[in-house]
Amino acid sequence: MTSQPTVKTLLILGASGDLTGRLLLPGLARLVARGRAAGLRLVGAGSDPWTPEQWRERVHASFEAAAGSAAADGKEALQSLEKETVYHQLDVTAEGALASLLGALEGPTAVYFALPPRISQLACESLRPEQVPPGTRLVMEKPFGSSEDSARSLNQTLVRLVPEDHVHRVDHFLGKATVLNILGLRFANNFLEPVWDRHHVEKVEIIFDEDLALEGRARYYDGAGALRDMIQSHLLQIMALLAIEPPATIGERDLRDAISAVLRASSVPEPYAGSTRRARYTAGQAGGKDVPDYAREEGVDAERGTETLAEIQVNIDNWRWNGVPFILRSGKAMGAKRKEAVVTFRPVPHLPRGFTGVDSPNKLRIGFGPDTLRFDVDVNGPGNIFSLSRATLETELSGSDLLPYGEVLEGVLAGDPLLSVRGDTAEECWRIVEPVLHAWQQDSVPLEEYDAGSAGPAAWPTAVPGD
Repeated sequence: MTSQPTVKTLLILGASGDLTGRLLLPGLARLVARGRAAGLRLVGAGSDPWTPEQWRERVHASFEAAAGSAAADGKEALQSLEKETVYHQLDVTAEGALASLLGALEGPTAVYFALPPRISQLACESLRPEQVPPGTRLVMEKPFGSSEDSARSLNQTLVRLVPEDHVHRVDHFLGKATVLNILGLRFANNFLEPVWDRHHVEKVEIIFDEDLALEGRARYYDGAGALRDMIQSHLLQIMALLAIEPPATIGERDLRDAISAVLRASSVPEPYAGSTRRARYTAGQAGGKDVPDYAREEGVDAERGTETLAEIQVNIDNWRWNGVPFILRSGKAMGAKRKEAVVTFRPVPHLPRGFTGVDSPNKLRIGFGPDTLRFDVDVNGPGNIFSLSRATLETELSGSDLLPYGEVLEGVLAGDPLLSVRGDTAEECWRIVEPVLHAWQQDSVPLEEYDAGSAGPAAWPTAVPGD
């Protein structure tokens, strides 16, 4: 995959921020506890004037859950990493500051930018190629840019510093288990692949509905919204995995080439008033909590018209998928958590006369978290053998013993870019959604409303849970 040795030092920029404490460090802890990050050094850097004790307290608290269930050698590895870790107060945008720190670390180093996108870009722009030690890996959080042009500009900055296969654009949805479960399902089952096309598939829906509301994230979310936050990055990647042509291998080049080909063929058809929908929640109850009107949430600028529920139809204009709508939807403060891809097959061309009951299209459901597989089929009986009824075949898919960010970090530390988003792909995702964003900014698609805790606006086809 790459020629560089395993990473020796993980440098987290934004070490005092929420992402580091809530997701990165717990993900790292489970990786270390399972012996899959041997010899790693952890260094934190941030703008806050933390003492060494404050940083170690954060690391200890984040490691606690993994340590509690770890074997003796895992506990020892966590304690060693915790004892040796150091923190640097640092303005990453200051000329020479990040370069000096990089030069002092044992390499190869993975630099994790747990920072707002604009700060990450300024930090990278502050570096010159000769200041970046050989083997350095740059790990970028989403959103990757704010438009196709800005993503292209950031790509140019990054590849000036390191080779493309040393850039990891993080999408924690692309955990190894999720990716390999989709690929195994599609390409290891001879009965399935022949019907995975426009002749047999009526539509594909990819849904990620959360019962969580804003949860204090207005500073980021109100400037992003559901389309940028979820669909532009995560759901387009899942769509591409479901739609790719069979790759020769599951190596990063073959797989990421196949993903890129799908996204290049993808677009949202006009008029956008027919192919897209947007809404935001009003007061209600979701996730067992009273939720205020989004427009009244602390830190929200109601005049922005930020959507908390978005749905778009993507067309893939190639031989396999021409005419099949891919519906991507994500929302907050919904009445039920729903995280799945639903493949609806076309009805049978002819049902022999004599059967009664409802002949419904077969549906294949791939659940994300927990990873499950359900296949809805029509069968005879019970009671009246001539009557058709619906049965569901269900199984659990293999999960990972790592947290999502642990899977991401494992790929970074091992020098495997398989689970990261390639530069051209990041640009294509913005190309697909940018016309929609412009249409929404001009109010050519109405901003609807839904009660927190509901299934969304009743007129939306995807509003019925389990449909």
